[in-house]
Amino acid sequence: MQVAARRANIFAFMEVLSVAAFLTMTAATWVALNNGGDKGELLPSNLTASLLIGTLVPAMAILVLLGRRMALRRAAESIGGTGQMHVRLVFIFSLISAVPTLLVVVFASWLFQSGVEFWFSDSSRGLLENANKLARGYYEQTMRDVGYESVAMAQDSREVLATNPVASRKFQIFLAEQVVRRNLAFAALIQIDADGNQRTLIVVDPANQAENNRISADNFAKLGRGEPYVANAKDNRIVATSPIDRSTGVYLLVIRSSDLLSLGQGERAENIVQAYEVLTSRARVLQLRFNVALFVASLALVGLAVWVALRFADRQVAPLYELVDAARRVGAGNYALRIEGRTGADEIGLLNRAFNRMTGQIEKQTQALLGANRQLHERRLFIEAVLESVTSGIVSLDDQGRILLMNSTAQKLLTDRSGEVPEGMPISELAPPIAALVEQGSSDGIVQYNRGGDLLTLAVKTSRDATGHVITFEDITRQLLDQRTAAWSDVARRIAHEIKNPLTPIQLATERLSRRYLKQITDNPELFQDLTRTIIRQVGELRKMVDEFSSFARLPKPVFRAEDPAALTRQALFLQEVARPDINFAFSSDRDIGTIDCDRHQFGQAMTNVLKNAVEAIEAKSKTAEGDYRGAVSVEVVDHDHSILVRVTDNGIGLSQDKERLIEPYVTTREKGTGLGLAIVNKIIEEHGGEMTFTAAQGGGTTVTMRFAHDPMALDQGRKTEAAQ
Repeated sequence: MQVAARRANIFAFMEVLSVAAFLTMTAATWVALNNGGDKGELLPSNLTASLLIGTLVPAMAILVLLGRRMALRRAAESIGGTGQMHVRLVFIFSLISAVPTLLVVVFASWLFQSGVEFWFSDSSRGLLENANKLARGYYEQTMRDVGYESVAMAQDSREVLATNPVASRKFQIFLAEQVVRRNLAFAALIQIDADGNQRTLIVVDPANQAENNRISADNFAKLGRGEPYVANAKDNRIVATSPIDRSTGVYLLVIRSSDLLSLGQGERAENIVQAYEVLTSRARVLQLRFNVALFVASLALVGLAVWVALRFADRQVAPLYELVDAARRVGAGNYALRIEGRTGADEIGLLNRAFNRMTGQIEKQTQALLGANRQLHERRLFIEAVLESVTSGIVSLDDQGRILLMNSTAQKLLTDRSGEVPEGMPISELAPPIAALVEQGSSDGIVQYNRGGDLLTLAVKTSRDATGHVITFEDITRQLLDQRTAAWSDVARRIAHEIKNPLTPIQLATERLSRRYLKQITDNPELFQDLTRTIIRQVGELRKMVDEFSSFARLPKPVFRAEDPAALTRQALFLQEVARPDINFAFSSDRDIGTIDCDRHQFGQAMTNVLKNAVEAIEAKSKTAEGDYRGAVSVEVVDHDHSILVRVTDNGIGLSQDKERLIEPYVTTREKGTGLGLAIVNKIIEEHGGEMTFTAAQGGGTTVTMRFAHDPMALDQGRKTEAAQ
């Protein structure tokens, strides 16, 4: 049955059923409250109890099922399991709280309904109404008695006044006797004139109540309509007024005192009846409030029980979850793990102690293997650290010529830095020149290696061991380039010294010949003049070449000042724009490029030489280009990694195959070039702590990237410090 229920997802069906039942009973309760006859009448006890229980049972079921879902979620978050213990504990606690709560609610609802029906029954209502009638009759009888006394006293006073004036001694004694005989507290004769002004003629006030000798306007109006008397109750007194002589406006005002209970009994009974009627009209509301309070309190108790069950279940199953997690971690290899939770005399403590003993034994059994592996690993790390600290490239090969080990220096020299060389790759696939040297059995040699288009010169040494070969090599490309540059600098200095001295006498002698003998030559003087001009022009070209030799050989040390690289680049570009309007020039720069420390003259010289090379490359392509070709040069200045990058891109003839030799002295692709322009530019950039690279531009042409350090002096000082260390 459990398997079938799990497959059919019976709990999901119960959740849907509980929600549907709760909504149905809520709707039924609403209909019963709104269609139950008079809104002030009570609902029958059986109907009220049925609605309450019918709504409360599915609501409690929803809470219990919600607690089950929360228990399942906590179990899944803790160990990823089904959490059956969680569910069982929550279910037991929910039943323990729900069943007694439901019984208490039934009893409380029945008790409340019984009490409400008793107090709001017809017999209770009749008792209050009879008591009210009795109190009201007594109250009205007392009022009539005082009124009749005032009428009789007024009649007697009228007869006495017929023979005696008001101020006579006899009338005063008569009036006082009437007050005492008729059990009155106050009597007064009041005369009211045509304007409504009142005048007291005589007062008998043994209780000192003279402030009440006034007839109200309402009472006077009633007497004017022919009423024999007017009686009113105020506090603990009854005031009655009767006319003595309406023609003269003489009226009798009497007061009788009464105790508060007897006098206010009618009003008090009337108030009680009115309050009972109000309470009766709200009986259904009170009934609804009480049942809602029972409903909410019951759900609160069940919800509290579910919460306590969840907390209790968490506390009870937490050690088991910890043990499951610890077992998984031990299975993953953490044999040093120990459970620090409950280790008492209960079952959980016994299980934790047994687990700790098991992990301790496993840890001891694996210590030997781990120690051996640790020693091997430390030796391997030591060898790798030694190989990484060596500046030379080191490659270890097996007897089949496959790579076993390669340090980072060899990785950088033999690859284009796009990824690591896989272990087991044949050296013949990665570096054929080195493989050829190994096959020849040579112990050392110089090889040329092409790394992604860059031609490197490597000094290689090989040695054989029992397992294969160990190859060490160093990149001497820069060293050879520096040697050639130094040699060419010395040659340039010697050429400048040997050639520059005779150039001036040759030029002066030619100019003197032209001035002295031009007029004396009669046979073809134009030829003589062309020849002398040719000599002078060629001497100028030689002088220009000698000046470039001198500039290359004795390039002065730069004088660094803070300059704006974008402004200097823009000035050099402007000169080319003015000289070559047939070429499209473009310039772009980062915003807030800032300043760098540079030599203003040398920076401009480098920019001018590179721009001239770009223009000459465009001229060379224009001679062979087909269609509508127009040269274009774009210059971009960007800030990148503590340095300034200046990129000059043209759509000219492009790079030659041997692009790495372009910065060498006397290497040129032009017919009349000296090959010193880019060499001078490269030397200037190196003095400024940077470098120059050449790449092919998209669509043809060349991109020259020149990098200038922000602070060349600080960079040079850092290099010296590293070299000293």
